[in-house]
Amino acid sequence: MNAARRLVLVVEDEPGITSFLTSSLQAGGYRVVAATTARRAIIDATTHKPDLAIVDLGLPDRDGIEVIRAVREWSRMPLIVLSARIDERSKIEALDAGANDYITKPFGVGELLARIRASLRVTDRPPSGEHVLRFEDATIDLDARRATRGDRDIHLTPIEFRLLACLASQLGLVVTHRQLLTEVWGPQHAADTHYLRIYMKQLRDKLEVDPVQPRHLRTETGVGYRLVVDEDRD
Repeated sequence: MNAARRLVLVVEDEPGITSFLTSSLQAGGYRVVAATTARRAIIDATTHKPDLAIVDLGLPDRDGIEVIRAVREWSRMPLIVLSARIDERSKIEALDAGANDYITKPFGVGELLARIRASLRVTDRPPSGEHVLRFEDATIDLDARRATRGDRDIHLTPIEFRLLACLASQLGLVVTHRQLLTEVWGPQHAADTHYLRIYMKQLRDKLEVDPVQPRHLRTETGVGYRLVVDEDRD
């Protein structure tokens, strides 16, 4: 992936943060277009066709959630929320609206650039997502529905395979409880978060070297889960 060919739309109304983001992204090899309002952001998204957008939620004319929903009506470009709102409800609302990731202010440039790379990898990946996952000494082949550790098979249930496939389709990014429950169990179970807790514990017990401090099946408290495999180590 050549960052120099990538255009990032920055949607932020604070001049200092916009300037900082622009210079940091340009130093990372990205081209940048900036918008200070929701209305301008929606126009710039349609005219410039950026590869990725970074969206603040507290915009002067409309909430950034409306920008996310408007873009999602026609584009699957990665959308990263960068906001001072730290409450779980705001994170869940943004992710359920179609954001790919959520970073709270203050933030580190290194983390932001890593999240951008992870989001763009999802765009670049073939539609079927990641087929083979590696957790240190464990390997999971999602197409073959087989998990192994060395020369020994690890028994995973059909639901566990579906959970891994759903997380792998957004590798490195947050997948909300509602998204996982709807895709794996169906919309009638969108509020049954206890299902997720049970099955995620089972997956960690089977696949993680240290299930108590998992490296790969990470919890985003109150929001959802994130799958990180060895080649996406941060």
